[in-house]
Amino acid sequence: MFASIHTARLATRGVQTGGSVQRLVATLRLGLAARRQRQALAQLDPHLLADVGVTPAEAEAEAMRPIWDVPSNWRC
Repeated sequence: MFASIHTARLATRGVQTGGSVQRLVATLRLGLAARRQRQALAQLDPHLLADVGVTPAEAEAEAMRPIWDVPSNWRC
């Protein structure tokens, strides 16, 4: 019970402290940008993936990540 209450507080903390429409729009834009980049990565040929040090399986796994799963340094 404690873990679920604690997790719920962590999940809603950002919404409670900065729930402006501008922040929501910025977050959606970041998620969409990540989605476009991940899809482009998944479309690369294996030899191009090898040039950047990514296997086809890693590229596919990255492309399957959810839209809200963006790097923390991207967030506002």
